[in-house]
Amino acid sequence: MNDQPSSSPLTRSAVIVVAAGSGTRLAAGAPKAFVPLAGRTILQHALDGVFAAEPAQVVLVVPAGREAEATEAADGRPVQVVAGGDTRQRSVAAGLAVLADGIDTVLVHDAARALAPAAQFGAVADAVAPGVGAIPALPVVDTLKRVHAGVVIAPVDRAELAAAQTPQGFPRAELEAAYAQAVQRGAEHTDDAALFAAAGGAVHHVPGSEEAFKITTPHDLERARMILAATEPALPRIGIGTDVHAFAAGGTLRLAGLDWPGEPALEGHSDGDAVAHAIVDALLGAAGLGDIGQHFGTAHPEYAGAHGDVFLARTAEILAEAGFAVGNVSVQFQGNRPRFSARRAEAEQALSAALGGAAVAVSATTTDGLGFPGRGEGISVTAVALVQPIARVRPIARS
Repeated sequence: MNDQPSSSPLTRSAVIVVAAGSGTRLAAGAPKAFVPLAGRTILQHALDGVFAAEPAQVVLVVPAGREAEATEAADGRPVQVVAGGDTRQRSVAAGLAVLADGIDTVLVHDAARALAPAAQFGAVADAVAPGVGAIPALPVVDTLKRVHAGVVIAPVDRAELAAAQTPQGFPRAELEAAYAQAVQRGAEHTDDAALFAAAGGAVHHVPGSEEAFKITTPHDLERARMILAATEPALPRIGIGTDVHAFAAGGTLRLAGLDWPGEPALEGHSDGDAVAHAIVDALLGAAGLGDIGQHFGTAHPEYAGAHGDVFLARTAEILAEAGFAVGNVSVQFQGNRPRFSARRAEAEQALSAALGGAAVAVSATTTDGLGFPGRGEGISVTAVALVQPIARVRPIARS
């Protein structure tokens, strides 16, 4: 959220959000502002940036018949909704007509620039002065050519060009006068900066943001979806794993990452470390990456006889490759042997080290003589693991 103080240049500013476009090129079956985007509408995302900038008034200009839907899109935030005209210029004029008293600065913003950051509103408003409007703009990076009838005529010096964005800000009284002049002349302009300049006003620019791109085509909509997906809160995920192994006739027990001299080994394709194996299943399950058999089973002879710490280390790598980090693990084994309490800290340290330092808690219990663990035939283990999607960073805006 924007953290501007109460002296923000937006305290006497209104934002007119133009959302009356049909969205023909988007071809989404609805007016552009009402097209779904990551579970909400384009308009709702646009309003997040607008309200984060804390303007004194917000006016939504929407297609006739969509007023109630636009009010609902505000999610309870104060808006004034008006029906737009058959051109962008007439839609903005409809917004100007309902401005409240005390508004000195007007920012006109396209709802299609749904991800414009709140800071961009403040920067534009701060640059507005008597006789001076302001727009955000990005430098043009492509090589440009002037063409005619399919023939390249000449290069264009891109150093003198900039790509205009919104919001565009103006002194209220002078913008209203510029609109009145445009009506008298019967002139239509592509944006408010051109209209303001045609009436004699100066237009300055402030750095724009790559996030403030205009959603016009299906490709633009997918780009917006990807940006939003990359910045969604990464919620932790939980998995459960179980493993059971019978005691073998001989050998040395390997359990919870430790050797237990004098205790019989557990049967298994590898070392039979049921604690490590249950943890592996819990971690893979939490991340939705299959199970221990898929990654370490008999189809993978390279893991025959491998210790559980090898499984754990490789599992941590598999999770990292898929964009997950191990959070913490809690595991309990049931059995009459080995006596565990004296080596608890040692086991937890060994398992944690195998997982790259993740917190691991291990406990043991008996079954009061019930079942195969109670009869001393083997060990049963249950593990619960939490994994955290690795946060993806939203691209830094270029200014």
